Amino acid sequence: MQKILELGKTSATGSFQLFFGVALSTVIMAAGTIILARLMTPEEYGLYSIALIPSYMAVLFRDWGINSAITKYAASLRAQNRDHDARAIITAGALFEITSGLAITVILIGLSAFIATAIFNRPESTTLIAVASTTMITGALLTTAQSCFTGFEKMGLTSLTNIAQAIVKTVASPILVLLGLSALGATLGYTIAYVAAAAISLLLLYLKITRKLKPSNPKKEGICRTLKEMLSYGFPLSISGIISGFLLQFYSFMMVIYCTDAMIGNYQVATQFATLLTFVTTPISTVLFPAFSKINPKEEGELLQTVFSSSVKYTEIILVPTTAAIMALSQPMISTIFGEKWAIAPYFLTLYVIGNLYALFGNLSLGSFLVGIAETKIQMKLSLITLAFGIPLAFLLIPSFGIVGLIAGSIVSRAPAIFIGLYWIWKKYKVKINFASSFKILSASAIAAAAALLAISLTAFADWIELAIGGSTFIAAYLILAPLIGAITPCDIKNLKALFSGLGLISKILNFSMSAMEKLSDAFGRRS
Repeated sequence: MQKILELGKTSATGSFQLFFGVALSTVIMAAGTIILARLMTPEEYGLYSIALIPSYMAVLFRDWGINSAITKYAASLRAQNRDHDARAIITAGALFEITSGLAITVILIGLSAFIATAIFNRPESTTLIAVASTTMITGALLTTAQSCFTGFEKMGLTSLTNIAQAIVKTVASPILVLLGLSALGATLGYTIAYVAAAAISLLLLYLKITRKLKPSNPKKEGICRTLKEMLSYGFPLSISGIISGFLLQFYSFMMVIYCTDAMIGNYQVATQFATLLTFVTTPISTVLFPAFSKINPKEEGELLQTVFSSSVKYTEIILVPTTAAIMALSQPMISTIFGEKWAIAPYFLTLYVIGNLYALFGNLSLGSFLVGIAETKIQMKLSLITLAFGIPLAFLLIPSFGIVGLIAGSIVSRAPAIFIGLYWIWKKYKVKINFASSFKILSASAIAAAAALLAISLTAFADWIELAIGGSTFIAAYLILAPLIGAITPCDIKNLKALFSGLGLISKILNFSMSAMEKLSDAFGRRS
């Protein structure tokens, strides 16, 4: 276990800058979403969400793994003290991204009227779709620069551009909506944020990286050869992402066809709130999951099993109770933060987060495990399995059940790939999950959720007061039950403290609750 902890601490400390930027930008974006949700009607917010769908779909086909190749080759050349040769990689990658981004922008603008009228049956979204399409070229510039930052280990620059984008969007969109532009204003704010972030990232790329590299005049043949090598590396990596992203956007297209703008608006509010769960999954991903790539599965099989089972359990300990709390308190949460006009959003949120309970079966660890040990072809096949189930379920459920059918289909379609993947890694690497531990964590979370529901059902206060009462009840119940029934042991608490010790303020916050459980474990006489 000591080696596991060292692997985790090393990964966590090295990526904390990036984590901080993602966390802060997500908070700022969430604040902007809350403001927009309060300023716009469900119909307006739904129309704004619809306008972004074509660009979300198109971006899947812009990159083809080039940005992954930029990061990989830049890092590799730096390790060989050949920083000057990285200029050719940056040049080839940037040219590809700019060309593909510009081509997709032109195509989407040209098709905007057709998509809005023939596919979405909402002619009023034509201008919005055209405006959002310009993010293809600005997004290409932004992600290219961020890939360079990562390859040159300048994570702080990536964080800076993410935060800048979040601030501009959070400020610009509400102002334009207040000026009377409604859904168009929100779309313009979204687009302006990309322009600002791209400009800042390019300036930082020049000042911090390319200006310091040896000048060169690459020939056309050299660029083509470099680009061919980059595509050879990056293309396989992009397939799995394209498959997953395509299914998500296919659901969005079906949603637009069969659901009203008001229903879509409520669903988007629910999913925006659910993104806050990334604060739970990101620390685990940062700390434990990179360890898989540092293990030789042929020579360290026992260590691999321990790392996998530990990553599953430590994800469950935090993610499962958080999900249960959101399910129990969705109504006061949505009403307190977004207002009472989003009447259906709490119901959608409760259904939507059920998918997070797949953590009990190790779904978050499974993907990282396969990629970390270079089993990328298996990961791609599992994505294809999800796609094979997802599309028929969409045609079957969404026309009849609308948003509920969409949520149900997206949850059910993931199950076959998860269980097939678990069976495959067990058969080949003898890696498995401790289901007894998973059951204890689920039991503690369910009982705590029931206690929270009971607490708010016995009150008739304002939503924010009920949220405070329900949240406090849940936390107290879980902190008592988890160590009482053995869902969390003193050994788990010790390991979690060590793993999170490199995450600054986050570690202090987590240590408070873990110390309380440690005292309860001692009081109950549990030492294992």
